[in-house]
Amino acid sequence: MCIFCDIIRHEIPSKVVYEDDQVLAILDISQVTKGHTLVMPKKHVENLLECDDETAARLIQVVKKLAVQIQERTGAAAINILNNNGEIAGQTVNHLHFHIIPRYNENDAFVCEFKESEKQDLDEVLNLIKSSRKLS
Repeated sequence: MCIFCDIIRHEIPSKVVYEDDQVLAILDISQVTKGHTLVMPKKHVENLLECDDETAARLIQVVKKLAVQIQERTGAAAINILNNNGEIAGQTVNHLHFHIIPRYNENDAFVCEFKESEKQDLDEVLNLIKSSRKLS
């Protein structure tokens, strides 16, 4: 069973930040920073790559609205919005969710680091992406 589905059905207590007929937003019990919020669809879908467009659009609307509200009310200097798709990407609960992580300074508890990787042939990568599947 999915722990987020249990939370959505209010079978597991949570601190609800926002709720409507399609979306639930709760405070993360592991507050990386003050105000760390999870936003998820009520409909079970494993990740963003498997999500229908209508649900994805509604989620993004709520994420944006809450990110603005959280930053204003907490006095955060900035906001990270994070979504992991798949275990290797850091997804630990297989129910689509976005993290809204308020940032107070460079030394708070959240770290997101981009390291230099092996050089890529950008033309080759572009051709691979564009030729593999036509986006509509």
